[in-house]
Amino acid sequence: MSQRRQLTILATGLVMSMATWFSTAAVLSQLRLAWNLTNTQASWLTIAVQIGFVVGAVISALTNLADRLSPYRLILLGTLGAAAANLALASVDSFSPALGLRLVTGVFLALVYPPALKAMSTWYQTGRGFALGVMIGALTVGSALPHLLNSFGGLDWRPTLILASVLTLTGGLLIVGLGREGPHSVAAAHFDPTQIGRIVANREFRLASLGYFGHMWELYAMWAWIAAFYGEVFSSRQTASLVAFFVIASGAAGSVYAGLVSDRRSRAEAAGLAMRWSALFALVTGFLEDAPAVLVVGAGLVWGFWVVADSAQFSTIVTEVTDRAYVGTALTLQLAAGFVLTVFTIFLVPVVRDASSWGWAFAMLAPGPIVGALAMRTLRLTPDRVGITTSRPR
Repeated sequence: MSQRRQLTILATGLVMSMATWFSTAAVLSQLRLAWNLTNTQASWLTIAVQIGFVVGAVISALTNLADRLSPYRLILLGTLGAAAANLALASVDSFSPALGLRLVTGVFLALVYPPALKAMSTWYQTGRGFALGVMIGALTVGSALPHLLNSFGGLDWRPTLILASVLTLTGGLLIVGLGREGPHSVAAAHFDPTQIGRIVANREFRLASLGYFGHMWELYAMWAWIAAFYGEVFSSRQTASLVAFFVIASGAAGSVYAGLVSDRRSRAEAAGLAMRWSALFALVTGFLEDAPAVLVVGAGLVWGFWVVADSAQFSTIVTEVTDRAYVGTALTLQLAAGFVLTVFTIFLVPVVRDASSWGWAFAMLAPGPIVGALAMRTLRLTPDRVGITTSRPR
């Protein structure tokens, strides 16, 4: 079975599987009216997924779950649970039960995202930066899908949530039904809690994780609130949702581009390039709120292209510098720590916006990629081990 066929299967499945992540963010304007939500409650509907993901990822990392079980078995379990929790959300009519269901959705999605990256890494050694770039691109499009569904005029918020659940379950079944272990897979690992300390002691892992933390400071807050931003730029909710879909989805092209750069030049250089551009547009985009529509949309598209372009390279570095038997644990550990940071910025963006403006709210995100770019510069100065800092053979 070819690499490209497996890449297509895993990426397509991940696009659909991630549809439940931002399902409430896509229909937030309807939920505000239906449930009389405050700004704080609206923030928590997204924050709960992040916290749930952290809880699920921490449990997985501490138990080496991602290395003791087949990634395909975990993906099936994760998509079943996430789809069920999101489907149940369509039947509730108030904030409190919705919050609990969003938390559960995040827990189960922690069994989908890291195992999918691990599964793809078993198929690629050469060209892994590109392959994982495609996978993160798939995650990006999947996260944007609810905004596309919501852009169809006349849909109630419930059908949007139901469609997102169906997509998530279909994606999981596609991956499990057609996905296979690659030639670089290793035997299931034994439970070994000491692996956490060994992973953290790895300098390249720490630098890659510092870059990832800076990236996460910015990414999910941007994704969570970009639709609300365009909701104030455009009078039509459908137009705002459609623009938000394209802004977020443009990151798929950015992820693939950065993956190609990383394979031809270096992982650290590709990630640093993306973070510098992303920081620039975090500083600019919000201040263009009252500018002509073509300018504010264009800035958003460029920001969306770069804001996630670096993400795959942090994961790629982890797969190349840690013990192959515990790659799943290392990936899950990095992701768990990074998602903790997203809670703060998702909460802070509307607070700063209400106190000042969208310009300053988005500008607050820029220090994250700036710190991450500095971490990548430091990593480039370290002795090369696996093409992190120098050109790889083509």
